[in-house]
Amino acid sequence: MKIGITFDLKANMPTGPNIPDDAYEEFDSPQTIDAIAGVLRGQGHDVVLLGDGREFVEKVLREKPDLVFNFAEGHGISRSREARVPALLELLGIPYTGSDPFTMAVTLDKDCAKKLVAHAGIAVPASIAIEAGVPLSEVALANLKMPVVVKPAWEGSSKGIRDKCLVENAADLPSLIESLRKDHSQTVMIEEYIEGEELTVGLLGNGDPSVLGIMHVVPKRQTNRFIYSLETKRDYRNLVKYECPPKLSAHILDRVTADAKLAFHTLGCRDVARVDFRLKGETPYFLEVNPLPGLNPIDSDLVFIAGLVNWSYEKLVMTIVNAALARNGM
Repeated sequence: MKIGITFDLKANMPTGPNIPDDAYEEFDSPQTIDAIAGVLRGQGHDVVLLGDGREFVEKVLREKPDLVFNFAEGHGISRSREARVPALLELLGIPYTGSDPFTMAVTLDKDCAKKLVAHAGIAVPASIAIEAGVPLSEVALANLKMPVVVKPAWEGSSKGIRDKCLVENAADLPSLIESLRKDHSQTVMIEEYIEGEELTVGLLGNGDPSVLGIMHVVPKRQTNRFIYSLETKRDYRNLVKYECPPKLSAHILDRVTADAKLAFHTLGCRDVARVDFRLKGETPYFLEVNPLPGLNPIDSDLVFIAGLVNWSYEKLVMTIVNAALARNGM
């Protein structure tokens, strides 16, 4: 079978003093693409690298793959950028792994995703979304219950979520919001900080998806409040440890599992997703769903979960592929 891989590489992106250092945090290294391609070739498939953007359009028309392993995040700041590749593949009638254009757009917009899962009965942190261009003088920032987490609404891989985004004092909000607007040019979310454990759930398959594992992100250093910020992710070996399964009661783990599956279905995820929660008492609070979870073989959360439950990288990648093949009757 000929399988194409779509992707965006960090190495291909421009740098400069006016470009935030996390502008391409979602994009991948050649190591990740080589690892996925290696798994597919090891299973006897013919692999073609399709890239993204115009290069992808030209190559997919020329190569005519039987299946596309979709891993493209999309360029720019559009909240529908992850939907572009699936939309084009549907137009061309080419099957692909992962979620469809609707889900890719809805899940990238954190505010929209939260509203949908809340309607389904899942607990979510209280939040407000401030659209680009809305004067801060029109927002009652001083009335917000502190502390809060401030973050871009249409990003992944913790882009824009830095240590400074956990805010204790309302007086600090205007300068932080303006800084995020400058760097990311999009809606900014101000979200209630949920005091409790950080959990992420890996899901695979369709219908009744299987839970690969529930992982607890545990800070190594004593801290009053913890967020899984970009600084933490970049220095995870020193700052956190990962526990899978978490040292929590079976009752809580069952509730997290049920809410993760409900979020997966509510948002229309397919084949693979990672769902993030904060635990307050016995209640999981939904943060977001990532339908394009990272697959760096060294330092991606879904790969961490796989390793902690004794899955090989090859098994993880092929489970995603086989879910897509079964879904498409191939």
